[in-house]
Amino acid sequence: MIVVFAMAATLWVIGAVMKTPHQARWIMIGLLFVGVLIIHTVLPDGHPLREGTGGDARLWLLVLGFVALALIYRRGLNWLRARSNSAPLAAPELPVVQPMGEVELERYARHIVLREIGGPGQKRLHDAKVLVIGAGGLGSPVLQYLSAAGVGTIGVIDDDTVDHTNLQRQVIHRDQATGTPKVLSAKASIEALNPYTNVLTYTRRLSDDIARDLFDDFDLIIDGTDNFDTRRLANRTAVDLGLPLISGALSQWEGQITIFDPTRGAPCYHCLFPEDPAPELAPSCAAAGVLGPLPGIIGTMMAAEAIKLLTNAGTPLLGHMLIYDALDAETRKMKIKRRADCEVCSPAARASA
Repeated sequence: MIVVFAMAATLWVIGAVMKTPHQARWIMIGLLFVGVLIIHTVLPDGHPLREGTGGDARLWLLVLGFVALALIYRRGLNWLRARSNSAPLAAPELPVVQPMGEVELERYARHIVLREIGGPGQKRLHDAKVLVIGAGGLGSPVLQYLSAAGVGTIGVIDDDTVDHTNLQRQVIHRDQATGTPKVLSAKASIEALNPYTNVLTYTRRLSDDIARDLFDDFDLIIDGTDNFDTRRLANRTAVDLGLPLISGALSQWEGQITIFDPTRGAPCYHCLFPEDPAPELAPSCAAAGVLGPLPGIIGTMMAAEAIKLLTNAGTPLLGHMLIYDALDAETRKMKIKRRADCEVCSPAARASA
């Protein structure tokens, strides 16, 4: 049996060196064990190959039994997780933010010397609570830079797990985190970067039954999702609560960013996109591809806009959309306006809400 386990370990190491996906490695090991069972089934007792691989098929059947139990246990955990995702969201226990100490003041010294931020602005960052929807391509740089900048409380909601195809652009995750919930992987990276940031994690998809209660505990919402249903829900909820919503989007070589906030005269998402585009006009990253650094560029801009809003620095992208074309190294800034007949943010719509 030792020989077979050594061969399995060798296959795993070779797969790791060649950066083969975990699933492919398990398939290779599974084929190895199938071959061993065939040997014990076909060859007679006492055959050298049978003796060299344990000598008794019952031992391998016992091993397979343990493996089956482990898989059943994992399937049960996934089932329980799915049920928990459909349950109402419990009120988050927001941590008590402690005053900044000497170490933190030194950490944020380069912010504090900026005239537009200074000590008061850094304190506003320290006291701020920001919710990031999505811990993927856009969420990764947003979470990293907001934590590094000293935002005191960051919430992150995502129901996905880390896949090896994410690692080309979702730089907050590591290869070792493959298969784990993205929010937990992101939390570990944030806490390693800045232990003074309080991270609240929600391993579930944003839904109608939890959105309002969740948003109500935060000062600013950042949308880094890649589907229109979640964007529309985030927009409606932010409009209802009067919260600014920073939104970014990506497509192959191009990205865009704006701030939706009707309370400050800017349009909402529905003003610009009253209907979802046809699927062929807005393919997913999986279908159309995306430049690896592009989410970092747009996500970092989103983090910069968040810091400006929280510290009242500069001129945020209210009423404007910034479009960046990485292929031609061009940046365009276009003016956007509210629609008087918007079904979400117009006075008539708000009065009937």
